[in-house]
Amino acid sequence: MRAGIARLPNLGPVTERWLTAIGVRSRRDLEAIGAINAYRLLKGHGYRVSLNLVYAIEAMLRDTRWDRLPARVKVQLKTAVADANRPRCEWPTGNALMQRYHDEEWGVPVHNDRKHFEFLTLEGAQAGLSWLTILKKRENYREAFAGFDPRKVARFDKRKIRALLANPGIVRNRLKIESTVTNARAFLAVQKEFGSFDRYIWRFVGGRPIVNRWTSLKQLPASTKESGALSADLKRRGFRFVGSTIIYAHMQATGMVNDHLVHCYRYREINARHRRK
Repeated sequence: MRAGIARLPNLGPVTERWLTAIGVRSRRDLEAIGAINAYRLLKGHGYRVSLNLVYAIEAMLRDTRWDRLPARVKVQLKTAVADANRPRCEWPTGNALMQRYHDEEWGVPVHNDRKHFEFLTLEGAQAGLSWLTILKKRENYREAFAGFDPRKVARFDKRKIRALLANPGIVRNRLKIESTVTNARAFLAVQKEFGSFDRYIWRFVGGRPIVNRWTSLKQLPASTKESGALSADLKRRGFRFVGSTIIYAHMQATGMVNDHLVHCYRYREINARHRRK
């Protein structure tokens, strides 16, 4: 039988109640997520978590007392907690993978064609699913679709598509897989016409990011006139799974639109980076 949280060293009944509420019921569960992710999850559920509790969890995982943690470990934990407390958009709260994507990629202007193709592929795969589901499968997609090289994907034949349909690491939807191959061929045609896909796509926002000033997630649109125009043009060129909503997600991801909330630290960082350029 697995020991309850309250029976673990350094922890008690209040901590057990909090952790149980987020689905953590044993030492094994804590080992799987670590002290900092436990902190993020607890904060995301509205609990007022102290730095001492983070020390206590980490010490328990190291089989020692919290006041015997090495100073360097305490410094690392304190730094990680400070980072977790930075003001952010609410949507990645409580998930380390989503937070990393939010902090490092979402809204950063992309001017690399392969990265554009990667996001078009992943966003098309997301249709009807959560973005977290796709992020978890991202590296599987990278391997399955030749590192998101459109030239290689454009050469995928029926045999390759059958193999992809048997690949458990990706979304095994025939229409989505076939559309990725179709889109790779259309992508190459755009590159040939405009010199690069990047040069083509940024024309739809006048070559500069649209900087919004949202204060709430409820204000974010699902699509805009710009995403509608881009979607229509992509469809005309033979792309599939490029509806206006999917394309607006692409614009957000690739920094054609800055939709970070104004209180989010990334809103200011991305704007400052763009102004320096």
